[in-house]
Amino acid sequence: MRGATFMAEMVHELESCNGFGDVFEVVKRAVQKSLGMRRAGLTLVLGDIPTHIGAYHVMGSNSIVLNRTLYEAVSSLASGRTELNAYLFAILTHEYLHSLGITEEMMVRQLVQKVGEECLGPEHPAVVMASRGIWNVYPGLQGLRGAESPPDYEVVKDFDTSSMPYIA
Repeated sequence: MRGATFMAEMVHELESCNGFGDVFEVVKRAVQKSLGMRRAGLTLVLGDIPTHIGAYHVMGSNSIVLNRTLYEAVSSLASGRTELNAYLFAILTHEYLHSLGITEEMMVRQLVQKVGEECLGPEHPAVVMASRGIWNVYPGLQGLRGAESPPDYEVVKDFDTSSMPYIA
């Protein structure tokens, strides 16, 4: 019964999140619980990148770049905060696993699904998005076009705050 209690807590915690940093705290907790892995000191950047890329992590860096256009489109298509947080959970978990040194794409996809199933349940929207792909969940994203201007990047403040022992 303890597992069911943990899962219910995680679902409630994810549904209660208000923004990137809150969702990322749930991601880190879920990955720690499921895989026993953790790292600190990541930065989230919103970027105008090609729309077929949801996000990326450059190996050896401390940054995750999230596709701003795709995020804004999902924000407008999602039925509410629960669904938007599920999207963020799926995509941030994926990139967080890359930041932990897991480079094989198929393995990362399987692990995102495993973490989601163990911590949120197999029917949770985050697991559905991770297993089926965001473009299958939101078919309207197929024709989405990115910005025509040069890429613009914006650092998200207060993203990975639990790893900061002080404010510089």
